[in-house]
Amino acid sequence: MIRLRRAPNLLIGQHWINLLEQARIPCELHNRYMQGAMGDIPVDQCGPEVWVENEADLAAAARIIDGPASAPEAPRMRWRCGWCDEWLEPQFTTCWNCGASSTGFQHG
Repeated sequence: MIRLRRAPNLLIGQHWINLLEQARIPCELHNRYMQGAMGDIPVDQCGPEVWVENEADLAAAARIIDGPASAPEAPRMRWRCGWCDEWLEPQFTTCWNCGASSTGFQHG
């Protein structure tokens, strides 16, 4: 097993493990219960760590964990409902006026 990286906390570490498991990358979360030993054991050895089984999966695993935070997000555009012609903000995927989906409608 190869250590991929240390997580800032247990919650984030488990989230990373979930993402990697969904991508079918064999992995483990180590040091789940070590945070209680902080002070007796050096802090840098107590944090949760994500370990990957195969070295060939390291690059893909790092991309999954870094995900959208490292990729620039494309600007989102308003869209016009094809049923009622209402203009909607990009965060909406369904027209608030008639309930139609944004799929396939005019963007602008």
